[in-house]
Amino acid sequence: MIAERQVDHSAIRTNQSFTIGLLALAFVLNLPGLAGATGLIMLVSALVPPLGLFTRIYRHVLRPAGLVRPNVIRDNPEPHRFAQVLGGTVVTLGTLALLAGFEVAGWGLIAVVIGLASLNLFAGWCAGCTLYYWLNRLGVPGFKHSPGETAR
Repeated sequence: MIAERQVDHSAIRTNQSFTIGLLALAFVLNLPGLAGATGLIMLVSALVPPLGLFTRIYRHVLRPAGLVRPNVIRDNPEPHRFAQVLGGTVVTLGTLALLAGFEVAGWGLIAVVIGLASLNLFAGWCAGCTLYYWLNRLGVPGFKHSPGETAR
C-alpha cells in the first residue's frame, strides 16, 4: 500500500508568522543581524527539517499548550521547503546588502519576503510552491512532484 503524503499547514503558518514578525521587527529596529539570523533559521529549517526552530516551537510548545491546533492535509512537503529555501536565500542576500551599505536594496529584498510570506499566511497562496510546480511542469530535474500527486 502506498502511504499518503501529508503536511501540517499549522506548522507552515507558524513558520510564516515567526518569519514575518522577526523580519518586520528587524526592519523597525534596524537590526540586520536579526534579519540574517531569521534567514539562517529559514535555510536550516528547509534543508534539515528536524532542526527547524520555528517548527520545533510549534511542535513542542504551541501545539502541546493548545495554542495552535494541527491542520494536517494531503500535500507535498517539497514545494514548501523549496519556497523556504528561496525566502531564506533572499533574506540572506538582503542582509548581505545591508552589511555592504545598500540599505534600500537590502530592506527591499527583505520586504519582498515579508510580503510573500504574508500572502501565504493570510491568502493561502505560496509563490515558491507555484514556482516549484511550474518547474515541475517544465520538466526541470529535481522538481519531481506535481500538484495533487501526494501518494508515493
